Amino acid sequence: MSAPIGLQPTADLAERVLLPGDPARALLLAESLLKDTKMFNHHRGLWGYTGVAPDGAALTIQSTGMGGPSAAIVIAELAELGARRLLRVGTCGALAPGLALGDLLCVSSAIPADGTSRALDAGDRLPATPALLSALTGATRHDDGVHCGPIVSTDLFYDRRGLEPQWREAGALAVEMEAATLFALAATSGFEAAALLVVSDLVLPTRQRIDPDDLRVAERRMGAVALTALSQTREAQA
Repeated sequence: MSAPIGLQPTADLAERVLLPGDPARALLLAESLLKDTKMFNHHRGLWGYTGVAPDGAALTIQSTGMGGPSAAIVIAELAELGARRLLRVGTCGALAPGLALGDLLCVSSAIPADGTSRALDAGDRLPATPALLSALTGATRHDDGVHCGPIVSTDLFYDRRGLEPQWREAGALAVEMEAATLFALAATSGFEAAALLVVSDLVLPTRQRIDPDDLRVAERRMGAVALTALSQTREAQA
C-alpha cells in the first residue's frame, strides 16, 4: 500500500478481524479476548490490536470509527493488507418489536440507505457471507436474546426524517451505520464478511438507551460469540 490513510500498522495483521466502530470497544474486546497483545494501529485514534485468541490463533481487533466513509477506508486497507474474514461487532437501534436492550442481532443482509455503499454500487440488499453468517447463527442457536435478520445502514444517528417506519416496513429489524459498507466492499474485494450487533437503543415508538454497564456486559458477550463463529469457520477451512 503506497499511501495508507487510516492505518499505520505497528504489528502483524491476522487474517481474521473483528471490527468495532468504537475505539474503546476495541480496547475492551482486546482485554477480554487476547493475550500477547500488541497495538496494531493508533493512527487517527482508530485503535487496533493483534494478539492470540483462546483458540490459539491470531486475531486482530480494529476499530473503524463512525459511519460508512471511515469504515470504508479502514476495511479497504485491511483487505489490501491481507485480512480475509472481517466481522463487524457494533451496536444498533431496534426498529422491530421483540428486540430488547442488550440483545444480539446476527445480520443476514443490509439495506443500503447510506451514501458510501451506494457509491460502491450496492444493490437493494447486501448479504452477509453465507459461511460466516451460518457460523454466527450456529454459535448463538442455544442462546436467549439473539435474533437474526436484515438491518438498514444509514448515515445519520440523529435522524429527524422519520424514515424508521418505512425501514421497518421494508423488513429491517434495526438500524446502524457501517454494515452495508462492509458487505459492499466484501462483494467487490473477495473477503468474507458478517456482522453481529448489540441492541443499544430502542428507536420505536420512542427512543431508549441502554445503561452503560449493561452495554459493557453485552459487548463482552458479543465478542465471545463472534470469536466462536470465527473459530468455527477456521476449523471448517482447516
